[in-house]
Amino acid sequence: MRGGGAVSTLELRGLRAERRTVVLAAVLLALLLGLSLLGLCYGASWSSPGEVLAVLTGAEQSVVILDWRLPRVLAGLVFGAALGVAGAIFQNLTRNPLGSPDVIGLDAGAYTGALVAITVLSGTSAQLAVGSVLGGLLVAAVIYLLSFDRGFSGLRLVVIGIAVNAMVTAVNSWIVLRAELEVAIAAVGWSAGSLNGVGWADLRIPFTVIAVLLTLMAARAHAMHQAALGDAIAVTTGVGLDRLRLLMVLVGVGCTATVTAVAGPIAFIALAAPQIGRRLAGAAGVPLLPAALTGAVLLQGADLLAQMLLAPVALPVGVVSTAIGGCYLIWLLTKEVGRA
Repeated sequence: MRGGGAVSTLELRGLRAERRTVVLAAVLLALLLGLSLLGLCYGASWSSPGEVLAVLTGAEQSVVILDWRLPRVLAGLVFGAALGVAGAIFQNLTRNPLGSPDVIGLDAGAYTGALVAITVLSGTSAQLAVGSVLGGLLVAAVIYLLSFDRGFSGLRLVVIGIAVNAMVTAVNSWIVLRAELEVAIAAVGWSAGSLNGVGWADLRIPFTVIAVLLTLMAARAHAMHQAALGDAIAVTTGVGLDRLRLLMVLVGVGCTATVTAVAGPIAFIALAAPQIGRRLAGAAGVPLLPAALTGAVLLQGADLLAQMLLAPVALPVGVVSTAIGGCYLIWLLTKEVGRA
């Protein structure tokens, strides 16, 4: 009887967690719709919601809404979701809330690859994309190899990642200092992370890549959560840890590098979104769906703030996300220290 009671209690908790996740997803989707509508309405001239809906349904034509505002809004949603998932992947992999791409150096590595494409090559979109991915993968491989010592340790990976991040950031500064003045100015401005001037031509390939990567990760989401419970549990349930970790790293780096190639390194979305989503969902691990939706809300909200704070001048969204994320990081570190 006791065993049956324990099982039923676990099942009830699981159903409550799933119900709470569904409710949270619905609330976040409604919030995303509201933020997206606001993003399509807001600009140098205000467009009413009726005008926006008329343009979206094809009843009216507007270059400003369709070709200027809509790509920016979609970029905020998709890139925010991609960063949220990348953060959730690495926080599950390391089992540490600090294990996000921007903390352990993957953002900096992707930025290094993009800098090489800008300063050494001609800096085309394809070169930026390939350079970002290769830079992120190279840094991820270095961190993984250095942190692997008779077994995988998430804490060791985070500590080594922070050290590698500092060294790669120094290399990036050196590359910028050695570049020609115009190239250096462009690289520094791009490094802030911005959605300003994003158009349809910039988004077709990145959106396709992100869709493929998120589909791959969604198919392995259950195995990822099993692995987050511990290696022993994962192995007994038939999860191939080595292949799963390789896939997680590739998807996480791919999402981070793809966003970096288009918008530059947008800091702290990948750090904050998974933990905020996890707490709102009341989940034991770091689920992917709340992380993706929370990342989309955070990036879209930060981009709207970036446009409004010093209007008509639009700030880079990375400035706002860093300011918000810095406050979150202080709170997170304080909580972790208090727990220890």
